[in-house]
Amino acid sequence: MLSLITNAQNDVKNYSDFEVSLKLINPTREINDGIVRLQIQGGVAPFKYKWSKKATALDSKKSKGLIEGMEHTVTVTDANGKSIEEKFTVPATSITEVFNSKVQPAVDFLGGVLFWDPFAAVGIYDPIVYSDQKEIPIPNWDATTNSIYHLKEWLVAEGASVAEGDKIAIVQSESGKEREVYSDASGTINYLVQEGGEIFNPNDKSDVIEQNAHMIAQVKFDNPQPLHHPNGDIRTNAIPFIVIWLILGSIFFTLRLGFVNIRGFKHSIQLAKGKFDNPDAPGTITHFQAMATAVSATVGLGNIAGVAVAISLGGAGATFWMFCAGFFAMSLKFTECTLGVKYREIKEDGRIFGGPMNYLRYGLEKRNMKGLGKFLAGLFAVLGVGASFGGGNMIQSNQAFKIVSEQIPILQGHGFIFGVIFAILVGAVILGGINSIARVTGKVVPVMAIIYILGCAVVIGVNIENIGGAFSAIYNGAFSASALKGGFIGVLIIGLQRAAFSSEAGVGSAAIAHSASKTTNPIADGFTSLVEPFIDTMVVCTMTALVLIFTGMHEVGGGMKGVELTSDAFGSVISWFPAVLALAVFLFAFSTMVSWSYYGMRSWTYLFGQSKKSEIIYKVLFLVFVVVGASVSLGAVLSFSDMMILAMSFPNIIGLYIMSSEVRADMEAYWHRLKKGELFINPKFRDAA
Repeated sequence: MLSLITNAQNDVKNYSDFEVSLKLINPTREINDGIVRLQIQGGVAPFKYKWSKKATALDSKKSKGLIEGMEHTVTVTDANGKSIEEKFTVPATSITEVFNSKVQPAVDFLGGVLFWDPFAAVGIYDPIVYSDQKEIPIPNWDATTNSIYHLKEWLVAEGASVAEGDKIAIVQSESGKEREVYSDASGTINYLVQEGGEIFNPNDKSDVIEQNAHMIAQVKFDNPQPLHHPNGDIRTNAIPFIVIWLILGSIFFTLRLGFVNIRGFKHSIQLAKGKFDNPDAPGTITHFQAMATAVSATVGLGNIAGVAVAISLGGAGATFWMFCAGFFAMSLKFTECTLGVKYREIKEDGRIFGGPMNYLRYGLEKRNMKGLGKFLAGLFAVLGVGASFGGGNMIQSNQAFKIVSEQIPILQGHGFIFGVIFAILVGAVILGGINSIARVTGKVVPVMAIIYILGCAVVIGVNIENIGGAFSAIYNGAFSASALKGGFIGVLIIGLQRAAFSSEAGVGSAAIAHSASKTTNPIADGFTSLVEPFIDTMVVCTMTALVLIFTGMHEVGGGMKGVELTSDAFGSVISWFPAVLALAVFLFAFSTMVSWSYYGMRSWTYLFGQSKKSEIIYKVLFLVFVVVGASVSLGAVLSFSDMMILAMSFPNIIGLYIMSSEVRADMEAYWHRLKKGELFINPKFRDAA
């Protein structure tokens, strides 16, 4: 362990009796674990410490989890209003820390574009989160507690006016330990529990499921007050541009194609079963294999960790909006996968080149938009390569190592060895090309889905008596969310955002997988792809959310990482269930990586040529990044690459809008042929009939 402690007293502004000095600590070579402690001389207590890091409280003299090598600030104010502002940088000593700090500005820039709120920018709505009341919880309460709490004594009358900091009640745990309750807001107090009454009982399932069951009182404000982050910054609810872009695209194509996500769902299942598979059709993989490859790329860590974070931040209500967004995403996926097959190119040696690069370039060229088409296709390919190395590779390898090493402690500290083994496994699949990838994903996807869904079903089944409370929490949270979780807009956006990021509908990646499908009807692959957001978002993500809600883990909050939340939810039912989750995460990561290797390779060959040598170079680089991802922490690099996946939707959806009439016409012609019985039916289905 590396320990570097620096006393920094440069540029200390001081009054005759008030000085601030900093102790900067870089405890390890790991990124984002910098620490700073303040030392105050003179001044008049109490002091307030306004940190640039939002998660650090105003009364904290210590801030941790800082990015090494980047500038941070703190302003110290004493009781007389004297303030001293300090700018400081925790020294970066390892290569990864230096690299992380250099990439972070790029992450901030791209994040500023993707998560920019156009509605707030033009003043359509006030993004500040207001509340007309503040709920007072059991002091230091934790969702995993085993203690029963009672309200021993009220110290103020109901309806009385209280000021922030007033002592209002005494709470007692079943062990007899008493806790004093202080109001952290000023206003009129309303009791939520009567004196002597039970506040929270972990053995009462309704308490476990109900959101905010551990609250003892409400303080009603005279006027609505803005909510604040721990550092005192006012909380806002952004409506990110990228979410608007993806959701509006999903709704547009759902309406443009006449709710094809409903009308075509039955036919989608028939295609996945192979009813219309023509072995003599051009292409290399079946409809099911194309679907499995696309699903394997989207069902990943986001379905476990991402959903857990979304539910802990947005509450149970985020589940409803996540489900709705998955429903509309089906139509967007239909459109891009149809075009992916329609504009593919099949070489004499059987290799297939398709996806957004092709339909953006050649589809727009047909409409006399050659220049725009080439630009959008090139931009998509650049983003696709970057996304495949990061979000489709390193982040999967990194998280797989973390959760597997928790179950197999001997692996801890040996990320490089794990990465090498993982790279060998991935290499054994991807070196065989799309046929090998499709064969593996066709087997792995059903297995991993069954393992995970069965695990979720057991957790839900054990807690089945909570079903009423769970769905009540989802409904109430979706339409009347409390300001504690960010208000209605906050819950809505968190749910929509998680679904948009999870299904990758609109990103265009699935169109690359479907372009290799054996078919003479591009629309058929559009129908096949309808199942993908249904499985990924409407089933797997919703199951994860229900596990968290049924076990009460949705109340834990943002203190734990997503995987830990879900793991604890599994472990609350059967002690060895986290091992099942670890296996599921490993399979999710593995399948995501092999699929994204193909997406990245097709983007790479669009940029650098379609030779087999070019493909080999990409595959070798991809396997190197598998090892890198498991070996080191690269937070900003991974964040930037993950954002590149979302950025792929900009060029892609622009092209989809332009070609929407073409897709609609093709779909109507296909429907006509299907109803007339003119489509090829696989002999084994014909014989069975």
